[in-house]
Amino acid sequence: MDSSIRKFIFHDLQAIEGYIDPPDALVFLAVLLSQESASLQGSLAEIGVYYGRSYFLLRKICGDAAKIVAIDPFDIVNPDRGTTQYERFVAGGRRLGLSVDAECVIKSDSTLLQPENITERAGAVRFFSIDGGHMLHHVASDSRLAAASLAEHGIIVFDDTFNPAWPEVTAGVTDFLREEAGRFSVFCLTKYKTYVCRQPFHEFYARAIRTSTDLKAFEHIETAFLGSTAIRLHNPIRRRIAHEVMVGLGLRALSERVYR
Repeated sequence: MDSSIRKFIFHDLQAIEGYIDPPDALVFLAVLLSQESASLQGSLAEIGVYYGRSYFLLRKICGDAAKIVAIDPFDIVNPDRGTTQYERFVAGGRRLGLSVDAECVIKSDSTLLQPENITERAGAVRFFSIDGGHMLHHVASDSRLAAASLAEHGIIVFDDTFNPAWPEVTAGVTDFLREEAGRFSVFCLTKYKTYVCRQPFHEFYARAIRTSTDLKAFEHIETAFLGSTAIRLHNPIRRRIAHEVMVGLGLRALSERVYR
């Protein structure tokens, strides 16, 4: 990996309020680079922007020319901060030296959208991250929206699957995969996210995970999931603790070494 991107993931990005687990940041990188190396084109989309931590990760990896559709009601109110959620989102980008394409920002409840709201702005999507509402009807609506706007080679990333705090996310993802009747399959699992692609591209993305030098720090465990074989990236608790302790002590730059 380019050392500047690694520094960005483990240091600069931490200035943006929010959360993305280091293994997932590295999976994002592996998948996006594999698409680029194979000339698999398309835009990116995210439901649930919050203050932009994962949005700016996508922007850093893909560059200013990439079209990233950002979907969020942007209705979080913080009266003590004196700025709106959207203003803080944009300000975060300025601090990182990264742009926000206002024409690709959709300030809306995602369940009210149609695929053309996305594709008319940015074309077919190659990478679609879903981290919006966590109830069953949200996941059902968002998964349909993502599938309908996805390029043939695109992937969908579901957040908080298997999180006991949000059991309906797991139910929604499982329902989606069953309803699609084998058209989509899971190629990667982490502690927090599930990565899905269309069946013909399963081996392409599985190979991207298996061969990524940025993911070699994790144990790769094959796991059966609804008829497909997914690679589960195991991140030992001792590594998680070491990373969190370093971040808590302000040693963000050194925390990157835990994941080599």
